[in-house]
Amino acid sequence: MTPGGGATARIREYLDHLAVEKGASAHTLAAYRRDLDRYRRHLAAVGVDDLTAVTEAHVEDFRVRLAAGDPDEGRAALAPSSVARTLAAVRGLHRFATRDGVTEADVAAAVTPPRPPRRLPKALPVDRMIAVIEAAGDTGVDTDPGRLRDRAMLELLYATGARAAELIGLDVDDLDGLDHPEGGTVILRGKGGKERLVPVGRPACEAVGAYLTRARPALAKRGGPALFLNTRGGRISRQTLWNVVSAAAARAGVAQEVSPHSFRHSFATHLLDGGADIRVVQELLGHASVTTTQVYTLVTVDTLREVWAECHPRAR
Repeated sequence: MTPGGGATARIREYLDHLAVEKGASAHTLAAYRRDLDRYRRHLAAVGVDDLTAVTEAHVEDFRVRLAAGDPDEGRAALAPSSVARTLAAVRGLHRFATRDGVTEADVAAAVTPPRPPRRLPKALPVDRMIAVIEAAGDTGVDTDPGRLRDRAMLELLYATGARAAELIGLDVDDLDGLDHPEGGTVILRGKGGKERLVPVGRPACEAVGAYLTRARPALAKRGGPALFLNTRGGRISRQTLWNVVSAAAARAGVAQEVSPHSFRHSFATHLLDGGADIRVVQELLGHASVTTTQVYTLVTVDTLREVWAECHPRAR
């Protein structure tokens, strides 16, 4: 680090550290940049523009203001999850500054974020998930490149439990063995650039194969390695994927909100319901800790409880 503790310069250096040394995604960096800019403006409003002058009271006041909002400036109160995310950026900044000797003490270490209420993932039942996938397109009759692409995307989402960013980031060369009788594999690049190899079943292989042979050539107007292309020949966006999922759910008559992450939740829940070992599911999802994966076991227990309450003669 360069000498001094100017907040703007320190934030820039911290973001560079996240990008270069931690391999943070563009999405993560954008979120951290927004959160830390809000923090910098808070410090400036109380006359602090140097990290060496920040105290624990400044950080605590920032946390309180995030949770309470500021009607005078038209800022609404943030949800606990948003407060926690913003504080994570602030705590990381101060930890970075202390580690590199810019500040003597980590003044944010004792300011703890609120614990968001635990929300269990919402998985679709198997029949509804299949209905949503089939509503995206029919590889047997469709000739429209967009519908063939959409069916391939949703089949692959459910087959692999990929995050939206992982699916969007796929290149053609990341797939292997699409014509193998037992299915193929795909390389997914998760958080921090970590790669994992995930099996792909026959339905997804067939849908992706139909897309590659009958649709992608019509969409590939300027070359490039991206697997899933938009109508201009570029890599699809996160918003496009959301729109495809929402439209397919609406056509399937599914009332509950369905997002790309619903496919990931359903993938994990259905595997556990089918008897998969949680460590295997952890590996397939790309979770660093099995603790993250364990939330899906709660979903499965809730499902068991509902079935028991409905079917056991002494449940009521």
